[in-house]
Amino acid sequence: MADMWAFRDAVDRWAAGGPGGPASDLAVRLRLGTAVLLEGASDLAAVEALATQRGRDLAAEGVCVVSMGGAMSIGRYAGLLGLPGLGLRLTGLCDEGEQRFYDRALTRAAAPGWGFFVCAADLEDELIRALGTTKVEEIIHAEGDLRAWKTFLRQPAQQGRPRQQQLRRFLGTKKGRKIRYGRLLVENLAPGQTPAPLDDLFTSL
Repeated sequence: MADMWAFRDAVDRWAAGGPGGPASDLAVRLRLGTAVLLEGASDLAAVEALATQRGRDLAAEGVCVVSMGGAMSIGRYAGLLGLPGLGLRLTGLCDEGEQRFYDRALTRAAAPGWGFFVCAADLEDELIRALGTTKVEEIIHAEGDLRAWKTFLRQPAQQGRPRQQQLRRFLGTKKGRKIRYGRLLVENLAPGQTPAPLDDLFTSL
């Protein structure tokens, strides 16, 4: 796992304008064949939690999961890790509102139609709908965040909004909360509850 973190760090430095040699060397050492590109760290936490839940060792399978630090980075990361760069098979998740941008970026990287799976709003929204709002509120209570949740609900901007939208917004109101709940929501999924985009992603790996 340490080598996989080193690979991710090397890719991030490469994407920021650094040399590509370290990432290339680690890709060979790790025998990587597939890169799962995700928008952010909360998506990464969710995917890693599901891998653990399903007994999958993605690194041993030659799969690296990469957080790009934002959807607008897809063109850069696809170019580095796809056919123009390391030649890895690309897959991942994208939000419906950004699908056209992903399609253009992947086409430029000579990877049109590769396996990206679309979330309606984002992965948190998919997980909240899969679990149901009552279950998500139970998780918030169990995590000691009930007071913060009740304070959030009293905000004028939240009055009259659907519970689904309130929960999704709440998860993004504090630094690190989305990452923590990305993992927690997946860990609370019952068999058969995995949202289709996430389930389809794992089926493709």
